[in-house]
Amino acid sequence: MSTVVLVGTLDTKGAEIGFVRERLEELGAGVLVIDAGVLDQSLWPADIDADAVAAAGGAKRADLAADRDRSAAMAAMRAGVLAVVTDLYRQGRLDGILALGGSGGASLAAGAMQALPVGVPKLIVSTMAAGDTRPYVGESDIAMLYPVVDIAGLNRLSRQVLGNAAAAMAGMVAANAGRGEAARAAGEERPLIGATMFGVTTPCVTAARERLEAMGYEVLVFHATGTGGRAMEGLVRSGFIGGVLDVTTTELADELVGGVLSAGPDRLTAAGSLGIPQVVSLGALDMVNFGPRDTVPAEFRDRRLYEHNASVTLLRTSVEECRELGRILAGKLNAATGPTSLFIPRGGVSMIDVPGAAFHDPAADAALFDALLAHLDPRIEVVDLPVGINDPSFGPAMADRLDALLRAGQPVTSPAG
Repeated sequence: MSTVVLVGTLDTKGAEIGFVRERLEELGAGVLVIDAGVLDQSLWPADIDADAVAAAGGAKRADLAADRDRSAAMAAMRAGVLAVVTDLYRQGRLDGILALGGSGGASLAAGAMQALPVGVPKLIVSTMAAGDTRPYVGESDIAMLYPVVDIAGLNRLSRQVLGNAAAAMAGMVAANAGRGEAARAAGEERPLIGATMFGVTTPCVTAARERLEAMGYEVLVFHATGTGGRAMEGLVRSGFIGGVLDVTTTELADELVGGVLSAGPDRLTAAGSLGIPQVVSLGALDMVNFGPRDTVPAEFRDRRLYEHNASVTLLRTSVEECRELGRILAGKLNAATGPTSLFIPRGGVSMIDVPGAAFHDPAADAALFDALLAHLDPRIEVVDLPVGINDPSFGPAMADRLDALLRAGQPVTSPAG
């Protein structure tokens, strides 16, 4: 029997959690209820009570209740839920996780859900599902369901929505039951590669992906929109991805200049810190992303802009910005502890950075390449090619090098240049 972990605050949502528990059991799922409430203990049964959750978060529930500091209580219980949930998963006692609540209830469970591997069924029923869900979903595969009415008592509408949530979770865990073991037994699990792509690097990544798939790898392609880069970094850190084909490092430009698609300061660090083989290029470092043209900050409106579509305006990176990007990229690659290879496309870093295209700027590209090579540790391998990034030969060459690094299983020590 698959087990669903059901998270909520029994002191305020006991009836609703009890209803969902009954529906899950009727549908054939086992249920473990985690109580994350801090007020007087509920009459509703919990398999892991609020005292245990608070203790896992480094606090005493009674003290949290007496202090009446909601913020401190939420922080402690959120930490406790994270500790309990991850421990249940390690023990093999969690096949799916479902949570109910408003902003507080969703927040209590979201951190724990984000810590679970991709593929573990995760569902939050919350009034926050109709707003900005980024704080709850992050870069995980969390599903959110809007309950229409507040989760404040049972009625004909809430019973229908909560029943649907129970049915969805029961269906997910039942469908997943035994699939991982069966795939491993059949030899269907192939090594996973993470690759980064943008519209202006699609031909390169498509060619590389097809080459890698032909060699027996499974390739996960991440759209380099900030969220995509963070998702890949997270999956690398979780041990999900065994090799990285980082064609499109454009998110570094948004982080430096202030564009809307930054992946944060930790982009291009996970594989290097863990010693995972990575082959890296300079895809779309010619651009910084903004929304519609009228949203571009005033300081950039006299710069070279390109309307990619009605919702996306691109800013061409300057010589100075490219020089700084070269230094940043070199620093990140220099910190790598595992096999790392850098591919330089002298003929252009994107589809619109080629002769005759909107962002062709040889001086800016030269500043990028020169600064990168000047600051790069000599132990990092450099493959310097005279073609553009989307040339038919470039992507397959990157794929072949990553395959070689993965097969060798040892750091690359070739001199730069």
